[in-house]
Amino acid sequence: MELIRLEKLTKVYDQEKIQVRALAGVDLTIEHGEFVAIMGKSGSGKTSLLDILGLLSSPSTGKYFLKDRETSTLSDEELALLRNREIGFVFQTFNLLPRVNAVENVVLPLIYSKVPRKERKNRATDLLSRIGLSDRLHHLPSELSGGQRQRVAIARALVNGPSLLLADEPTGNLDTGSSLEIMALFQELHTEGHTIIMVTHEHDIAAYAQRTIYLRDGSVVPSLQ
Repeated sequence: MELIRLEKLTKVYDQEKIQVRALAGVDLTIEHGEFVAIMGKSGSGKTSLLDILGLLSSPSTGKYFLKDRETSTLSDEELALLRNREIGFVFQTFNLLPRVNAVENVVLPLIYSKVPRKERKNRATDLLSRIGLSDRLHHLPSELSGGQRQRVAIARALVNGPSLLLADEPTGNLDTGSSLEIMALFQELHTEGHTIIMVTHEHDIAAYAQRTIYLRDGSVVPSLQ
């Protein structure tokens, strides 16, 4: 079943009287439950594509359908609601709040969704326990390893039960051992039916995905060779 469809998607930025084309007519379909890696050199359009998929940016032309909804027809309020309900984000730098503990970081999306306080805490605690952090619930990010911080970030991304998990270089700040643990977790989530789109520049990390999409100069190409 189709989750995402992109039709002739372009993205152009105006920079000092010069137009920079980041995406050049991307056509793409991603099914529910797929695990997809996106690869490309710096400037290939990876970040622009991920921002559009995450509803953080709008295409210049073309169409983006998410769960059969054409996103350009939605208001800012509708886009924010759709983003909070349907999309979870995992970043290279974790983006955790430094002064609150693991549980309090994970519940943040639930606050925006107006989930009752007790249910928020229960859902966050259950999710952190399920991914192996039951003994780190009340630790601050500074008291966690890089791999543990990324697990907290993944739990936060999952707590609203999104349709789509977007990961931007999720192992970029991790050592080899922690990277393997995080990718094992992504594989487990994929097995459970989660749809994952992951940007990476590492071929061994991309190999965990079902398929890899290659970008060059804003276009999808067969390979990077």
